[in-house]
Amino acid sequence: MRILKSAFCIVAFVASTSVFAQEDGSENAPSAVLIRGASIFTGCSPELVEGQDVFVAGNMISRIGTDLEPPEFATIIEADGHVLMPGLIDAHWHGVFATATIGQLMATNEGYWNLLTSVAQRDALYRGFTTVRDTAGPMFDIARATDEGLIEGPRVFPSGPAISQTAGHMDFRTTKDVPATPDKLNPFETSDMFYIADGVPDVLRRVRENLMQGATQIKLMAGGGVTSSYDPIHTMQYTKAELEAAVEQAANWGTYVLTHAINDEAVNHSIDAGVKSVEHGHMSTRETLERFVENDVWLSMQPFLDDEDAPALSEFQKAKYKFVTDGTDFVYRTAKDLGVKIAFGTDTLFSADLAKRQGAQLAKLQRWFTPYEALKMATCDNADLLKLSGKLSPYPLGPLGIIEEGAYADLILVDGNPLENLDLVGDPEQNFDVIMKDGVIYKNSLN
Repeated sequence: MRILKSAFCIVAFVASTSVFAQEDGSENAPSAVLIRGASIFTGCSPELVEGQDVFVAGNMISRIGTDLEPPEFATIIEADGHVLMPGLIDAHWHGVFATATIGQLMATNEGYWNLLTSVAQRDALYRGFTTVRDTAGPMFDIARATDEGLIEGPRVFPSGPAISQTAGHMDFRTTKDVPATPDKLNPFETSDMFYIADGVPDVLRRVRENLMQGATQIKLMAGGGVTSSYDPIHTMQYTKAELEAAVEQAANWGTYVLTHAINDEAVNHSIDAGVKSVEHGHMSTRETLERFVENDVWLSMQPFLDDEDAPALSEFQKAKYKFVTDGTDFVYRTAKDLGVKIAFGTDTLFSADLAKRQGAQLAKLQRWFTPYEALKMATCDNADLLKLSGKLSPYPLGPLGIIEEGAYADLILVDGNPLENLDLVGDPEQNFDVIMKDGVIYKNSLN
């Protein structure tokens, strides 16, 4: 653990934080919190740390040590019998699409979308997800409003509108919208729901527009998908030149490209172009998974199965979804065996009921992983993936996804030990007694 070099710096930091909290006047203003008696899961180690207190000053973890003495104004949380862990990270989240139905999105505009999304984000936070990598959608304003304290929700690493070729996975226009011309954009495009780009110049323009608006990484559709209307699952999308143009432009800004790619050919196509995070990859072969390791590429996969969480789909979509679920078990087991960097995400779409099971999706990983491996994936590992955004990260002051001195104070106090019982994270309302993000306590069932 890091030890701060000067006790004077700690005292000064705490004092200034106290003044800030008083001037702010907000009920949820960050101040000073001491958590005593908890067993600590750091996020990166399988061993629980015992006998240590955690002191939060402002929005950072200031000190970790034995018998810490807080200032008089500090909030004290006695946490005996609890495990303190980092806030959870969802690496494949869609704030706008998570709970809104397709009918709602079709019949309304940005104002209503933002209201729906603010509720979806708030609920995600109260499930213990303190950070999300949003992998497509008009989330720039939501991210800004969250950071400014206008709404409650996780930290957001926004990709902005997904970039799709015509007839690609994110092309949700109707056939009446074609043939398209440059002066005939679909309303979903002008409202940043998605961007259609064909050819290298168009791809470069759309990438730059997303970066202009605050994207921390870029999302392109590189292969067929399940929920889209036109593309069979086997299709490869974008030429290598188009994908490489996006990768180069993102790299020029110090960040990276992630691609939607389910079928094996699309996954290899993405790796060939220099993509650093492949989303889904459920049809990957062992040979392809070996390429993830060789090329230092992340596999951002979801525990999709033909089970109670399967989405409602048309017959065309169900046939495509079967290819996904048939590959889930093999890819998880093989990727784990090979040492692929695996990220955890949910990719919840168009279902408020399914969104409520965000933590249950994490618990489902115990089919392939130990509780420690699953929790590390949703904290320490996902935080490493977020570092690929480099200097574009909105949160540069300290690490995420870990409990150590100098890290952001995103913390969950669990009634029980999730390293022994991963199902605890599937029922956050019952089992998460304290939820803190950025030093602010959003839930406290103990005091």
